[in-house]
Amino acid sequence: MRVGLTYDLKDDYKNSGLSEEALAELDREETIVGIEGAVQAAGHETVRIGSAPRLVERLARGERFDLVFNIAEGLSGAARESQVPAILDVYGIPYTFSDPLVLAVALHKGLAKHVARAAGVPTADFVVVETLADLERVDLAYPLFVKPVAEGTSKGVTPASLVRDPSGLRASTRDLLEKFRQPVLVERYLSGREFTVGIVGTGDQAEVLGSIEVLLLAGAEQGIYSYENKQRWEGKVTYRVGNAREDDEVRRAESVALAAWRALGCRDAGRVDIRSDDAGNPCFIEVNPLAGLNPEISDLAILIKEHGIPYEALIRRILESAITRSRAAS
Repeated sequence: MRVGLTYDLKDDYKNSGLSEEALAELDREETIVGIEGAVQAAGHETVRIGSAPRLVERLARGERFDLVFNIAEGLSGAARESQVPAILDVYGIPYTFSDPLVLAVALHKGLAKHVARAAGVPTADFVVVETLADLERVDLAYPLFVKPVAEGTSKGVTPASLVRDPSGLRASTRDLLEKFRQPVLVERYLSGREFTVGIVGTGDQAEVLGSIEVLLLAGAEQGIYSYENKQRWEGKVTYRVGNAREDDEVRRAESVALAAWRALGCRDAGRVDIRSDDAGNPCFIEVNPLAGLNPEISDLAILIKEHGIPYEALIRRILESAITRSRAAS
């Protein structure tokens, strides 16, 4: 098969004036090299396309692809991750990972939590705040946790995200509204263990690859998997392999993650983040249906490595899932 690769590289925007944090979700060259090599090892030809505008240019010239391996994050808008899949849907070209609807809902943490809760998936009580006046309807017990509603890579998550009183809530919410120009998710703080769960497959065929527990070291910002902890994790964060056979909380966390994945309609592969409350009950935090695939530093790559799954095997399973779906739909 002729497989196109769509992506957004940090290097392509390094002279744009955007901050490191603004570009945090974009990919590095080694990610593209890793995916490219794994797709070729699976027996396919690869074609580098790049961002959504580059895809539009090539399609307008009449170029076509049997499948697109899409990891393009987009730069603007709450539905930015949906841009490349929407273009490909117009042209009837199959692609890896979730469709535009799922990617848009998943990126908006409030909408994702509404869908998950409606399907019976446990999640912390929450309110989406669009203005400071909306804080008057926040009727949740402290401590609370606040973050931008539609960002990834823990952007906007700092020690100030954990608030313990109304004045702290107002100050943190105001700062996030001003900085990110989008609504803020306010939810009950979950003080228990935190897991990230790898999923592969679609619908009834989806299954758990494994999980890792996020452990904060002494030098980390405590109590939260913050932007700082995630970006500069060495010496701040370590990971423990989840053992669902021996640890019931891990087993329940993986079960919640798989239920959320299916409820939201996610496809092929990704990550679900789970955190337990103070009684040890795992709750859905958010889903990443377009998970980072850097072979060395992305959470999903770390997870599969800890569980003894080769990177090339993961990429092959993603391709197989996407190909199976596209053939069933044709």
